[in-house]
Amino acid sequence: MTMDDINAVMDVERDAFTAPWKREAFESELRANKFAHYVVFEWGTRIIGYCGVWKVMDEAQITNIAIHSAYRGQKFGEWMLRYVMELLKGMGTRTLSLEVRASNHVAQALYKKLGFEKGGVRKNYYADNYEDAWVMWVEMHGT
Repeated sequence: MTMDDINAVMDVERDAFTAPWKREAFESELRANKFAHYVVFEWGTRIIGYCGVWKVMDEAQITNIAIHSAYRGQKFGEWMLRYVMELLKGMGTRTLSLEVRASNHVAQALYKKLGFEKGGVRKNYYADNYEDAWVMWVEMHGT
C-alpha cells in the first residue's frame, strides 16, 4: 500500500466496517509506524481489499483485513490472507494473531481453514456495539 492507494482503501474500509478507521490513521501507519506492513488486493485496476499487519520481532498481528462487499464470496479474502501469511513467513514470523467479531462466523471459518485457533475473548472489544472479539492465533511453519 502506498499513500496514493489510501482513497481506494478508504472506500473498502467504509464499506466493510461499522466503525471505519480515519484516513489519518492509514497515513500515520504508512509514514510513521516502523512495525506496520500493508498490502492491497487489486482486481483489474480497482483496489478491492487490503490487509494491515504489525510485525514485531517474530510475532505479527493483523490490524485490519477487508474485501469490498461487491467482491466477497469469491475467495479473494482467502487469497489475500494466504499471500500475507506467506509474506510474513518470509520475514521470519513465527506467530500471527488477530481479533474477529464473535458474530463474524464467515471470517472465523476462513481463519480456522487457514490454521488459526481461538485463543481467548476480549470482552466488549468493539466500540460501536461493545461486541466481544475472539483472539485467534496461528503458528507459522516453514520460517
